[in-house]
Amino acid sequence: MPKAASAERLKRKRSSSTHEKSTTERRKRASSTSSNESEDASAKILSMEEGILESRKNYNDLTILLSTANDFKNGGQESMLSTVVLCRIFIRLLTQGSLIAKKSLSEKDLFIVGWLKERFAEFKKILVTILQDEELATPALTLCMKTLKAEGEFLYDKDEYTFPRAFLREIVSSLFESENEDVIKAYVEEYVEQYDDIRYFTFNAVKHIVEKQEGNASPELFDRCFALLSALDGVPESADQLEDFFVPKPKKKTHNLRNVNQHKKQAQEAWLSLMTLVEEKDQRKQILNVISTVIAPWFTKPELLSDFLTNCYDSGGSMSLLALSGVFYLISERNLDYPSFYTKLYSLLDRDILHSKHRSRFFRLLDTFLASTHLPAAMVASFIKRLARLALNAPPGAIVFVTPWIYNLLKRHPTCTFMIHREVQDPEVKKQIEEHGVDDPFLSEETDPMQTDAIESCLWELVQLQSHYHPNVATITKIISEQFTKQSYNIEDFLDHSYATLLEAEMTKDVKKAPVIEFHIPKKVFTPNDGEADAEPDSLLVRLWDFGN
Repeated sequence: MPKAASAERLKRKRSSSTHEKSTTERRKRASSTSSNESEDASAKILSMEEGILESRKNYNDLTILLSTANDFKNGGQESMLSTVVLCRIFIRLLTQGSLIAKKSLSEKDLFIVGWLKERFAEFKKILVTILQDEELATPALTLCMKTLKAEGEFLYDKDEYTFPRAFLREIVSSLFESENEDVIKAYVEEYVEQYDDIRYFTFNAVKHIVEKQEGNASPELFDRCFALLSALDGVPESADQLEDFFVPKPKKKTHNLRNVNQHKKQAQEAWLSLMTLVEEKDQRKQILNVISTVIAPWFTKPELLSDFLTNCYDSGGSMSLLALSGVFYLISERNLDYPSFYTKLYSLLDRDILHSKHRSRFFRLLDTFLASTHLPAAMVASFIKRLARLALNAPPGAIVFVTPWIYNLLKRHPTCTFMIHREVQDPEVKKQIEEHGVDDPFLSEETDPMQTDAIESCLWELVQLQSHYHPNVATITKIISEQFTKQSYNIEDFLDHSYATLLEAEMTKDVKKAPVIEFHIPKKVFTPNDGEADAEPDSLLVRLWDFGN
């Protein structure tokens, strides 16, 4: 019996081993068959390419290749190979002039040319559709641009410059709809920033796409248009800089493509069209963040930005802070008439400004706005007094900026130094002030900086800050009470301080002299006790009870 059981187990083991081997062999054969089929399909596609390029009789194979390429969702490698092959075929046909309807051609040849053009248009539609696919977007972009270059170079009459702008619009439109967001970045870096004609017609394409979607646009369209346009900050200054062309440049020097102002005009129209899509607060902030550095340099008529900027500036809050640089740019560079600019600027100095995350940016701009020595002393005094008053409740990181900034303004506007040193000549008035004090003439609720009477006041707030709990604040505020020997302070050294930076500065400071500490360690925290044996026990509760009675 044991021998029979052992033989049975051995038989089952051999049977199982044989089954596993047969399964593995079937899988190998299936894999080999699949691989062979793939190789056969690829070889067939390449064979079609050779046949089409050798003879017009094989042009019908274009429809097979187009069908395979269009099935890119399910077609795998064969679909992408068909797309690449079609790109090579059409570039060769374009180079040979096979898609140009010449007058010397027969009716039959003209029919073939028309048919090829239809297939070429179909191929371009497939390309821009593939461009929306997340995985295939990058190679599809390369094929699109190669096709566009060949079309612009060989499809049209060489005597007249013609750029395939319709195809480029389709490409840009598909980029905005693509699931692969990195493909827009690749398009900008590899083509738009490198070639002047691509940049010119991309601006034109953005304008037409936005106008077409007006009233029906999605938030994603704004985000992707903004990502593309905001990356283009290299503004050409002269026609000599327009020398890099993807498609051969026009021969006429008077052509719009060789005119700097026309390039700026296209950018201007693209940005203005994008601004029509702005509906949300965050979108406004995105534009305001780049308006003076990226957008305004493209505008031949920056005054067209005035409505957008003044609306943002008048809206108040952080929006006003962000709009400041743009409004000031228009005032200083384009003579924008905005008589209430400084009144609005003064209104931004509220109790929140010294706590705002935009504090550093705002004060950099404020320092620029008040840099002119031609400003009225009464207005400058109002800004000085307002900030000194706000500094009483400000964090230390903000106060260490306010004092040097006031110092610089006092040096720049000597008339305002009466606010820190005004001698009272009348002895009776002086005695009355010493006995009863004086009311501050500064009108803190006045909105017009010319009417606050700040010039008649004094900076007692800075004297109070000289007793601030933070030693850095107390020390730097004392510069107002000393001789003004320093020409000015570099504001950048004080702008970005916070609790963290002040603490770090203290922690890393070299200790020149050890601090004094207690020699005897007390045994009690709240009550004195010398620890002697005959001393009466001390009780905090008893002492508090006695105090109450």
